[in-house]
Amino acid sequence: MLRKFGFLVVVLGMALPGFSADRFASVSGYVRSSQGVPQMGALVEVLGSAFHAVRLFTDENGFYSATGILPGTYDIKVSAPSFLPSLRERIGLRPGSAATINVTLSTLFDAIQFGPVRDAKDQDDWKWVLRSSVNRPALRIFSGNPLAGYDKQNSERDLTGTLSFVAGSNASGYGSNGDMSAAFRVERSMFSAGTVAISGNLGYGDSIPAGVVRASYTHRMSNGSAPQMALTVRHFASPDGALPSTSLQAAELTAGDDLNFANVVRLKFGSELETVQFMGRVTSSLRPYGSAEVHLSPDTVLEYAYSGSAPEAEQPNGFDPLPAELSQPGPRMSIMQFSPALERIHHHELSVSHRAGKTNVQVAFFADRVANPALVGVGEFSSADGNVLADPNSGTFTYRGGDLATQGMRMVLERKIAADLKATLDYEAGGVLDVGAGEDSLDSVSSSMIVRNRQSVAGKLTGDVAKTKTRWAASYRWINGQALTPVDMFNVSPGQADPFLNLFIRQPIPGAGFLPGHMEAVIDLSNLLAQGYVPMMGQDGRTVYLVQSARTVRGGLAFSF
Repeated sequence: MLRKFGFLVVVLGMALPGFSADRFASVSGYVRSSQGVPQMGALVEVLGSAFHAVRLFTDENGFYSATGILPGTYDIKVSAPSFLPSLRERIGLRPGSAATINVTLSTLFDAIQFGPVRDAKDQDDWKWVLRSSVNRPALRIFSGNPLAGYDKQNSERDLTGTLSFVAGSNASGYGSNGDMSAAFRVERSMFSAGTVAISGNLGYGDSIPAGVVRASYTHRMSNGSAPQMALTVRHFASPDGALPSTSLQAAELTAGDDLNFANVVRLKFGSELETVQFMGRVTSSLRPYGSAEVHLSPDTVLEYAYSGSAPEAEQPNGFDPLPAELSQPGPRMSIMQFSPALERIHHHELSVSHRAGKTNVQVAFFADRVANPALVGVGEFSSADGNVLADPNSGTFTYRGGDLATQGMRMVLERKIAADLKATLDYEAGGVLDVGAGEDSLDSVSSSMIVRNRQSVAGKLTGDVAKTKTRWAASYRWINGQALTPVDMFNVSPGQADPFLNLFIRQPIPGAGFLPGHMEAVIDLSNLLAQGYVPMMGQDGRTVYLVQSARTVRGGLAFSF
């Protein structure tokens, strides 16, 4: 037996040198998150047969290295707390080879951010894509194709900006910009997951100087959250020397978040804290907001929304505002007997949206309470009036209306007629503010205002002209009686349209191809026929008009890069 054992030892001793280190294989690499952060302590398993399995952990740099592995075919599984496991299958290791396998771990929220690429000509999918507007991953899954595509437009445009010069009256009451204004917006990606934006609008010309500047930062988290913070500062000089200290200064701090859960629920929430200094007084207002979308199916969305402020001026579906103008409305301020007050809003809305082919349908029910509403009139005053804030440059003024409490409903039908033409029909029913019977004096109109039930129908067409690359939108809203406020004051659906006849055109200027960006001419016409004007007698005996929407004609140039 001893001789047999010794013979076996000699044979093994002769065989082992032939199976040297170069007959083994190795595998190494780095483990990172989808944001590129190294993952320390991640478990890496090199799985072959039960007798050829290696388990190890990554170091502080997310690095792992497994050596002395017998040649063969292996699977590499990587797992870490709060991440989905990652599996790389059928990795062939040859004798003496050193394979490098880097692994990216994703969370559940990272996974649901992959969705169909949106058509560049169809940027108004309402709520069908459950993704934040700032949460646009560069890697997307193409519909009907198992391969991933690279979104070059979003990945390479780290810096974008717009500069516009616009002339014409705003006709939006006290607190608006001048008859001439220069607006700008610059947006830049930072830290691979954040976006910094700075925008502003500076009024000048013959009007009273005015300025608005806004800075914001949005960060896209790996869990699907998109928190945002913004600071807006406004200054409007005194329009009338007869009213002392009527320059308006305001600072607004906004904080919010946008969360998506399992491709079913989307939550948006936050608040706005605004401080206004006006006529020697300081007034503050906290305005929370929030909404919850539930995707009952890929084509049906149920949403509840609450808002404590006026909706953004920017309108969806091609009915764009002037380029680079701030979409956040300014402080809604009015006075009564020289006493200023901010507009207070409570808006609740429940809506159901459904898509069927090229047709989108929405039904919504809303309830509004507005205290100290800041309404708009047209006309000039020869002396100071303690109940109005007049802007002599634009010929408009702001006055305080009666409190409004109303409930109503809205139905929207949107149809894509052609690739470059879309039609929208909007029906609304609810309460509006109107002057009392026989009232014709501006001094007492606020106390005599009443709420009347009204119905409104709006039609809107938006389209593109392919040959000239012209973008245009035309709308007309009809209401079945006199009204000083819209039927649905907080309509932000695709059916939103300003009262009466409106036209908007954006026309690229040919011959500007030598510029690094592109230049456009912009025309914005509101209430072109000057409808809905209600005559009133001012304190100085002059006739002024209360309007739901003042007639405005504005135009200018916009440069985008």
